Amino acid sequence: MRPIDIDSLSEEELIELNHKVVARLRFLNQMRSHSAMLDFRIGERVKFHPTGSPEVTGILTRYNKKTVTVVTDSGQHWNVAPGLLSRVDSGAAGSTKSGIAAVTRLSNRTAEE
Repeated sequence: MRPIDIDSLSEEELIELNHKVVARLRFLNQMRSHSAMLDFRIGERVKFHPTGSPEVTGILTRYNKKTVTVVTDSGQHWNVAPGLLSRVDSGAAGSTKSGIAAVTRLSNRTAEE
């Protein structure tokens, strides 16, 4: 990496440099988030732990720009950063009644549209 002598830059040049640095950091953050998002598939059972609340389990239903949408077994919709998600063990999820109900509910919802 080549050093930049910021002491020799004017205020206008420093502001321009700041905008470029911020834009680059946002881009890198979006790439990291996108990569984490692709670790999960739509329809996959996932879990996350919101601050101050018990662990939430649901089905990943949609990729958003920075988050994914998770529909819980009770029908709540959460937009969650993919870095906060983890997979539900297939043995634990298996074919539980709540897992089947969630998949059936989404299927019926699609059929109505």
